[in-house]
Amino acid sequence: MPRYALKIEYDGTPFSGWQRQADRPSVQGAIEAALARLEPGLPAIAAAGRTDAGVHALGQVAHCELRKDWDPFRLAQALNYHLRPAPVAVVDCARVGDDFHARFSALERRYLFRLVARRAPMTHERGLVWQVPHPLERAPMQEAAAHLIGQHDFTTFRAALCQAKSPVKTLDTLEIEERACPGGQEFRFHLRARSFLHNQVRSIVGTLERVGAGAWPPERVRDALLARDRAACGPVCPPSGLFLAAVAYDPDPFGNPTRPALDI
Repeated sequence: MPRYALKIEYDGTPFSGWQRQADRPSVQGAIEAALARLEPGLPAIAAAGRTDAGVHALGQVAHCELRKDWDPFRLAQALNYHLRPAPVAVVDCARVGDDFHARFSALERRYLFRLVARRAPMTHERGLVWQVPHPLERAPMQEAAAHLIGQHDFTTFRAALCQAKSPVKTLDTLEIEERACPGGQEFRFHLRARSFLHNQVRSIVGTLERVGAGAWPPERVRDALLARDRAACGPVCPPSGLFLAAVAYDPDPFGNPTRPALDI
């Protein structure tokens, strides 16, 4: 059966997450329903990462198998037609070999977390950011973030129900960007790693927010990491600001560089 890679964008707000569930809406379920309109009885699709309820994607990657040899452009257009009105879109599609696997072939994953500090309620971007009502300082957050870069035991920043075999992960990048926004500040956290633990990004950002607010000194993040104790973690922030930004492969099925520069 011909195999295709799909680059997918979605607003995770109305979904229970990526993974298909019998009684709740999911992104996987929406895409598989669209595929079934083209060819019933297809195998399940696989994705680079199973995002949680309320988490968004700018560059999720999944692969599917069909019986017909589709032109990739026409396949993307047909899927987008059947996905309406769900907030899910196939933004790119490519024919790939049988050895390509959206999850196991991935070299790295990049996440973006958007945090807005302002008192006025959000209007246009409500549901797409985490909003706090108090000002934050970028410099201490970046100082604290430096303790998390590299290979560590991230037990402190791991969900209790995480199913990963090991809490040891290598965080390659954790950069914090500050942007002006009307009535406040926006902070964008860019994280890059081969793989992440369950709730790792949200645990890290929630902890760094405490540093930016002045409630934690930067060195407390180092101590929390070394504690290897979930109780030492700061608050886990909500999913609304989290985006799966990109997944890297070599070669890239969509013809892009292996590690593209992200301007998001």
